[in-house]
This record gives sequence, structure tokens and C-alpha cells, in this order.
Amino acid sequence: MVISKKPLHFIVAALVALLPLVNFANPTTDTTAVHVEAAAVSEGQHHTEEAPKDLKTEIKEFINHHLMDSYDFHLFSYKDDAGAEQHIGFPLPVILIDNGLQVFLSSEFHHGEHAAESNGNYYRLHHGKIYKVANAEEQVAMDEHHHATNAKPLDFSITKNVFMIFVVGLIMFFLFTNLAKSYAKNGGIASGAGRIFEPIILYIRDDIAIPNIGKNYKKYMSYLLTIFFFIWFLNIFGLTPLGINVTGNIAITACLAILTYLITTFTANKNYWGHIFWMPGVPTPMKIILAPIELLGTIIKPFSLMIRLYANMVAGHVVLMSIIGLMFIFKNWLGSSLSFFLAFALSLLEILVAALQAYIFTMLSALYFGAANEEHHHDDHH
Repeated sequence: MVISKKPLHFIVAALVALLPLVNFANPTTDTTAVHVEAAAVSEGQHHTEEAPKDLKTEIKEFINHHLMDSYDFHLFSYKDDAGAEQHIGFPLPVILIDNGLQVFLSSEFHHGEHAAESNGNYYRLHHGKIYKVANAEEQVAMDEHHHATNAKPLDFSITKNVFMIFVVGLIMFFLFTNLAKSYAKNGGIASGAGRIFEPIILYIRDDIAIPNIGKNYKKYMSYLLTIFFFIWFLNIFGLTPLGINVTGNIAITACLAILTYLITTFTANKNYWGHIFWMPGVPTPMKIILAPIELLGTIIKPFSLMIRLYANMVAGHVVLMSIIGLMFIFKNWLGSSLSFFLAFALSLLEILVAALQAYIFTMLSALYFGAANEEHHHDDHH
């Protein structure tokens, strides 16, 4: 079979011809910054007023805002005819412990522009955290290091991340409850959406739990299934335009890792602890030296679980949104188009990473459970 090289030559020639256009994608002179500086100098307010932010700074702040948790569920924003920015979304309940129970909606903050009042107490939202103030006019005080000095009440609010955890929990409950009911109705045959998830459940049981844990795998199956689908669903929601980044929150990944650590610790047999504190076949002086190291290793394992999931999800979000931001920095159709297709390809890769991270967390948890339940093998010496 002969393949003509003419289409390839044409594509290469077209790219070479269009290459000079790329030079205009990122001009060396920031026109926005020059315009801002000229306006400030002409008005004589270069030092008295804060200069408007350039495009790159706005993109960085938008990425940081996307990675942070929030007290409301923001969908999108737009500017009306008067130039005022309108936010579309819905508020979430704020629950504080401060001179009693304080409950109100996050809409009382007006996106951080006003103080919220509850039973004579006033609170302000500052950099994603709630601080107590004396009255409605007082602002959050800052020290010389730009750290807030106001008191923070005990916060049990339903933030966006907590809200999505509840949503994913309900989805999993109804999904797998219906799957269990379909087995009873159809004689052990899954129906509906359960047909999609049944092979995944069997894979976790046959290729993750049984090979790594052994005969005691059944008591860990409920946790392994829950942790896999919980992380997977949250990762998938994180790829939607809703701006959800639950598994990119280190507090969430820390809680998941601590659960794995607690289950491993409290279900381990005496052989597991014997190999940590008094390893067989090792000289006594070395046992004393190696025991603290082995004990530290039990803490490092869940720490690696926490960092691996957190770092991978945050890195994926940052890279993807940075590439999307390049579409606004490049000021021609070629640079913006290339950024769009690169972001699209990376989004497809992130779908794979979403399932891969759930698989890795589940696999490593099963390995830790298997090590905690490994039986001691007696060797016969003749």
C-alpha cells in the first residue's frame, strides 16, 4: 500500500507559512499595563490608587479561586448593562459556634462585600475564611505580615466541597441500592445502570482485593468499593465547569488516608505488629534500631496516599486552567486554537487520570490491608 506524502507536505508548508503569526500571540509590550499606567499618570494618581490588574494576574487569581473551597455554589457570572457583575448560583448554610449556635445563609456576606449579622454577632468573609468583627462597619484587621488578627469562630459550615460530598454520597447510595435490588428481582442479574458498574465491582474484588488481601478480603470489600467510587465520582465532577475541586483539597485526602490508616491499624494481626517491633531473624541490636523506623513507616504510608491524590488532582487542574488561560493571552486565532485543542486533549487525559487515581488509592489500601493480615509462615528446618 502506497501512501502519498503530498498531504503531509501541504500541512508542513502551511504551518511554516503561518509560523510568523505566532510572534504576535504574546507581544513583548503589555498593552493593558501600558494603558493602565498612562491613565494613572495622566490623572496624577499613580501612587494613590491601586492600578487595575493585568490579564495574567487575573488568570492566576481565577485559578487560585477555583482551587479554594467556598461558602456558596457559584455557577457563572456576567455583567449587566450597567457594568455591574452579576453572580449566578445559590448560597449554602453557614454554621458557627460562637456565643451559641449561629446559623445563616452565605448570601448574607454579599460575596464578601458586607458583614453578616446573627444574634447580635457580626462576621466577615476574608480570603475564604470567616472572622468575627465588632460591628457591620468594621473590617478584618491585618498585622505587618498581612495576616488577619480577628478571632475565628468554630466553623461547621456546609461549604461547596461538603455539599458535593453529600451529593456524591447520595448518588452512590441510590445507585448501588438499585443495583442490589435488581439482583433480587432478576435472579442475580444486574439491570439498568448497574450493568455498567457490575464489571468494575467484580474487577475490584477479583483483581485488587483477593490477590492483595487473601482469604480475609470480604471484611474490607465495602470500604474498598466505597473509596474507589467516591474518589472516582468526585474526580469526574471536578472536570465539569462547576468549579469543584474536592479531591484537590488536602483536608479531604488527609481524611481518606487516615481512614485507611485506622482500618489497617485496628484490624492488623499480631504477626504484623511482631514484624514491626521485633522482626524475626534479625539480631537483637538491629531490632532495637529498626523498630522505630518500621513504626515510622506505618505513618509514612498514609501520608503518601494523601499527597499522591492531592498533588495529582491539583496539578491537573492548574495545568488545564493555565492552558485555557492561554487562549485569552494569545491574541490571534492560531495561538488560541492550539491552546483550545491542547486543553481538549488534556481534558480527555484527565478523565483517565480521574479513574487512575481512584484505582491507585484503592490498590494501595488493599496492599496495606493485606500486609496487616498476612499470616506467619513457619519454615521447617531439617
